[in-house]
Amino acid sequence: MEIDPAASGAVLKRERVRDAILELIDARCPGDAIPSERSLCARLGVSRPTLRAAVDELVVAGLLVREHGRGMFVAAEKITQELAPERNSFTLPRAGGVWTSKVLELRTLPAGARVGRRLRVSPAARIRYVARLRLVDGSPMAIEHLHVPADLVPELTREELEQGDLYEHFRDRHGVQVGEAVQSIEPTVVTRAEADLLDVPELSPALLFERLTTGTTGRPVEYVHSLYRGDRYRIVSRLTLGPAAAPTEPPVGHQPGIPPGDLLSGGPVTFSPRAVVQRDG
Repeated sequence: MEIDPAASGAVLKRERVRDAILELIDARCPGDAIPSERSLCARLGVSRPTLRAAVDELVVAGLLVREHGRGMFVAAEKITQELAPERNSFTLPRAGGVWTSKVLELRTLPAGARVGRRLRVSPAARIRYVARLRLVDGSPMAIEHLHVPADLVPELTREELEQGDLYEHFRDRHGVQVGEAVQSIEPTVVTRAEADLLDVPELSPALLFERLTTGTTGRPVEYVHSLYRGDRYRIVSRLTLGPAAAPTEPPVGHQPGIPPGDLLSGGPVTFSPRAVVQRDG
């Protein structure tokens, strides 16, 4: 398990240390301790700053947990689940564990310029604004901010927002049939107020989701931005290379995470996103 002495450079050395610790994690169960920093430094033949840098990455990734005065432990296992498991379904993923919602605010107010542009309505148009906390097994996972044209769901209730599938409520109780959604994801950090709601330290890493949902008529029916805990939520994609084809011209650009030139066949690449939720121990 000793690090190859030929490996040079701080980045490569840290990566080798990270891989060695990952082997220790794979061989243990959630909640098990891993050797102390001093022991690992001696075993791997690296300095303490190098070891700590690798451990810090694994703590942020939610694979290790530090407990002051006790040491380092393997974090609780993660559950893989489809991000959008069914066609025309834009609900939060359902996996092991119970997803619930708690409404923090429900108001009718003017759309304003920014939300109005997204929903293609006047800034003065009335919308239903909802802030809700999403929980898994009672633990906070995300903060959602929903904006829906008020004329589409004038009788939207707190009970609908906290119980069942919101898009089923849209369809069955309000006659709104969703057609498709465009969603973006980017990294961010949480503010003090968000940290209090999510039970994490201020400036903790998070994932910001923005989604615009349109109905079958093409009208925007919902604009949402959500903040997910970065320590317990990540996205995994499965890439599938389509049948090889002789391109008439060199492909332009590249797929995220795949260096340019690695897909010279020119075949189409499809991907299916999955979400991974870190369970509490």
